[in-house]
Amino acid sequence: MLKFLPAIDRYIFRLVVLPMLGVFALAASLLLLDKMLRLFDFVAIEGGPVSVVFKMLGALIPEYASLAIPLGLLLGILLAFRKLATSSELDVLRAVGMSYHRLLRVPYMITLALLAVNVALVFYIQPISRYYYEQMEYELRSGALGASIKIGEFTTLKDRMALRIEESEDDGRRLKGIFARVANSKGQVLSISAREGSFLATSDSPDTIILRLSDGTIVQDTGTKTPRVLSFTRHDLPIDLPRIEEFRSRGDAEREYILPELLRIGWSEKAPLEKRAASQASFNFRMVEVVMMLLMPLLAVSLAIPPKRSTSALGVFVSIIMIVAYHKVNQYGEDIAALGRIDPVVALWGPFVIFAILIIWMYYRVAFVPGGQAIGALESAFDKLAKRLRKLFKRKRPKLHPDTSAALAQ
Repeated sequence: MLKFLPAIDRYIFRLVVLPMLGVFALAASLLLLDKMLRLFDFVAIEGGPVSVVFKMLGALIPEYASLAIPLGLLLGILLAFRKLATSSELDVLRAVGMSYHRLLRVPYMITLALLAVNVALVFYIQPISRYYYEQMEYELRSGALGASIKIGEFTTLKDRMALRIEESEDDGRRLKGIFARVANSKGQVLSISAREGSFLATSDSPDTIILRLSDGTIVQDTGTKTPRVLSFTRHDLPIDLPRIEEFRSRGDAEREYILPELLRIGWSEKAPLEKRAASQASFNFRMVEVVMMLLMPLLAVSLAIPPKRSTSALGVFVSIIMIVAYHKVNQYGEDIAALGRIDPVVALWGPFVIFAILIIWMYYRVAFVPGGQAIGALESAFDKLAKRLRKLFKRKRPKLHPDTSAALAQ
């Protein structure tokens, strides 16, 4: 498809795509790494396998991608036009009659493609992946036995057995330093200690697992003064697995609903008022986040072009601050709209209209006002601040004695 585009469009496409992919990868990696550290701590505390961490991170990729895509798009276009401006290529293109509208043709093609991807993410893929993440977290907390028994701590099973394991090797298949205290239906108590053991599954009963012990001792409390003591080289101890409640169905939170479900619940008179308000807030929040992508190219161009004879990168920092601040305002608007305190249209589309007017004004200043700057006042203030800081930290040269100066001159 690119070969059918003019050379200038192919050139702009390369300038936009490379930094856009880099920013997208960097933003997604930083978000995942921050979450990975917390997940490793959580899985270690719960005693689960390490592989669960990567499965949970995979379920979070759609959520983080919906945040990284608009940021990558904004900075990709901004850095591309900034390069054109600082290398004077933009002046040449403008001199031969190319307007900003014409130069934004390829960035808007990229924007529409990413807009479709983001719609699929926030309305379909992200809700399902979020539910899958919550399900894995629930299973990790109370699911498998291997994730329920913590090394070095007593674990109670079925209110009739206390189990403690000192060490675990070979991914939990080999256990060392085992102590178990078991009470039977007759009130008798068995205290069992073993050097090592392992868990074995049973084919006849899925709710029972066998703990095979090696080289240990059994002390049976018979109700008399003298307990019964037995030594063994191998002993199979059946353990009844705790009953695991089935995980809830999808839809406990509005963010787990896909688009048809949001529309059905949010505008149904049969649904409770609180449910309708939360669904409408979630729907409008996702919509404004997606529609805002259409204004990203205009914002990027407005902040990409520094003043003449300047290489200031202030626009890059301003763009990041604006997009993050707008996202936080939307999150606050969704929260108060979900509580029913304000109409979702006002809470979410109001900030969008204000932000859109600001972006269009900034773009108009750059595209149609000769020498206009979207953040000219900020650039001037930043330049004055930088000069004062340079003067403040500039070291004064030591004054030399006149005789010394004359000697150096000779």
